[in-house]
Amino acid sequence: MATKQINVERFCVISSKTFRHIVAAMHTAVGHPDMTTFRAAVHAAKTYAELEEVVNAAVGPSGFMEFARFDLGEVLGKGSGSAAPQILRIVVGNPLIMSQMVKQVPDAGSYAPVTILIDEREDGVHLSYDRMASFLAPYGNLEALKVARDLDSKVEILLMAVAAGE
Repeated sequence: MATKQINVERFCVISSKTFRHIVAAMHTAVGHPDMTTFRAAVHAAKTYAELEEVVNAAVGPSGFMEFARFDLGEVLGKGSGSAAPQILRIVVGNPLIMSQMVKQVPDAGSYAPVTILIDEREDGVHLSYDRMASFLAPYGNLEALKVARDLDSKVEILLMAVAAGE
C-alpha cells in the first residue's frame, strides 16, 4: 500500500457579474456534445487523427467541453430554502490534453477532466479551479507537468474571461 501527499493550489477569480451571467458565459465558452453520440464517435475513431476530429468538433471556443454538471445550490436550497447561495460544479476538459498527461502519469486520470466551481458569496461570484500542475508535481514527470501547466493556463484564461463578462 502506498500513499502520496499532494498539496493543491487553488486558483480563484471573483466577479461582480451575476451568477446567472457567469453560468451563461461559461455555457457559451465550452462545448456541450451529446455524450452518448460523443462516446460512440470516440469508439469508432480508428486513428488519432480521427479522434482529434471528434474531439475538436465537441469542444467550444475555449477548447474544452462539459462532461458533467452538479447543481449543489439546488441541494443546499432544499434544506435552507431560497436563502441558499447558488453553487455549481462543472466538470470540463479536453480528452486530447488528458491523454497527454495520463500516458506520462496514469494517476492524472484521477484529476482530469477538471472541476470548475462557480459559487455566490458576499463579495461576488467566485470561479475556482484546483491547478492540475499541483496535483501532478509530486510525480516528478516533467513532460506531464508541462502539459498540466499549459492546461492550468488555459483554464485560468477561461475563468478570467468568464468573470470579466467576455
